[in-house]
Amino acid sequence: MPRQLRGTLQDLHTTQLLHLINLAKKTGTLHIYEGVPTGRQIIMGDGETKRPEVVPGKERARASFREGKLVHAMAAEQDPHMSTVLRKAGKLTDEQHRIIRQKAANHSDKALALLLINANYVTQQDVITAIQRHTLGIVYDVMAWNKEPFLFEEGELPSSDRITVPIELENVIIEGTRRTRELDQLTQELPNLDFALRFPEAPGDKFKNIQLTTEEWRVVGFISPRNSIRQIARACNMSDNEIRRIVYGLRSAGLVELVKPAAIRDPAPVPGTRQPANGTPPGGITVKAPQREVVLRLIDRLKAR
Repeated sequence: MPRQLRGTLQDLHTTQLLHLINLAKKTGTLHIYEGVPTGRQIIMGDGETKRPEVVPGKERARASFREGKLVHAMAAEQDPHMSTVLRKAGKLTDEQHRIIRQKAANHSDKALALLLINANYVTQQDVITAIQRHTLGIVYDVMAWNKEPFLFEEGELPSSDRITVPIELENVIIEGTRRTRELDQLTQELPNLDFALRFPEAPGDKFKNIQLTTEEWRVVGFISPRNSIRQIARACNMSDNEIRRIVYGLRSAGLVELVKPAAIRDPAPVPGTRQPANGTPPGGITVKAPQREVVLRLIDRLKAR
């Protein structure tokens, strides 16, 4: 594998790139970009097949490797701040995240992690687990892409203030391949993320003994006909694939229903919630996800109809 490798994921898929990095024990960073059409056509090897030419645009994601192991990843549409990563993993509450993000906005990952560990907010294992989960989530998403331009820069690693967690690539490739097949079904079931969600008119016994994950509770807190699924994903710092999995599960359980896009032309806050102090999340949502107790009271009111 050369020191610098360029191409598109249509020519060399992410899975093949990961295999090469793993087998060659490479150290470096893989950059994935948006594909910008040039208007020209590329003639393929058979001399007859053509496809549109694309050139790199904005960076969509990057993944770093050390001696063939995945150590770090970032995505353009996901907030990489340590407090946000810990909140997404359920290690910080929304209120803790708001305060920490406000007071420690300029802290490096390592400095903030040490501060939170010493203050007994989280443990060292909490930090490692949250970062590993965040890193894997990004790489699994990238493995589902199939046409974006890429650049592998050998020797490039994240800055020293970033926390890196080594992950064996063999397991990443196996799990990522399985998730990619699963994603094909999810995309067919939920192709349009500009739809909104609402609770069913007659929930019946569906909410009895309800058990949801931390991420599912957070999504439930944003459910309103005024908020699109895409907006909810951005507010919860989730990728399109992550929100599809959660919404698919909630729909399969009969806990939510889709609302046609015409009902969400003017995104608005969920009544009774307030704007977070650290600004408006991407996508136009200006709400703060309510705590579990608030959501349970909302569900109780629905059940009483």
